[in-house]
Amino acid sequence: MPLVNPLDPSHDEETRKLAEFFNETLGFCPNSVLTMQHRPAISKAFINLNKAVMANEGRVSSALKRMIAWVSSNATGCRYCQAHAIRAAERYGAEQEQLENIWEYRTHPAFSEAERAALDFSLAASQIPNNVGEEIKQRLYEYWDEGEIVEMLGVISLFGYLNRWNDSMGTTIEEGAVESGNQYLGKHGWVKGKHGG
Repeated sequence: MPLVNPLDPSHDEETRKLAEFFNETLGFCPNSVLTMQHRPAISKAFINLNKAVMANEGRVSSALKRMIAWVSSNATGCRYCQAHAIRAAERYGAEQEQLENIWEYRTHPAFSEAERAALDFSLAASQIPNNVGEEIKQRLYEYWDEGEIVEMLGVISLFGYLNRWNDSMGTTIEEGAVESGNQYLGKHGWVKGKHGG
């Protein structure tokens, strides 16, 4: 059982309209957003931040942003967000080989050095204590400009919020996310855990 129950999608009309964004990204409105509706200002602010962070301003693709989100969520252990991130990466055109081998991004040939630098940044920035240092900075600047680095850190920070929200809330995971989690992450031990409902 989640800590707080999600409300019906029609609870707040403005949130419902904003949440149509997730029909594209995930194929459903996440229970996390439906729970945030208990305070509609939070659900609306969150959706608007999500849209801003996930907008494509440079070469950081939608698929890479979702893989950054997966690495961040994997580092913190949030199984709800791991499944959501891999599902969104799939829906935004990540290569099949990348989806199948996301755990091995550091060594698998499906990932470029630029992608590895971005994903290592996500891992380092998601650890406690934070592990972003000079080596990460130098590798990022080999491949990415400052605006693109800001986009990446926006994703990492957004998922820092989501990881804490969903793991603390015990948010019930939706069936579509379960399918993607099982398909791409199950071979490495992914299970619904506390998000089983």
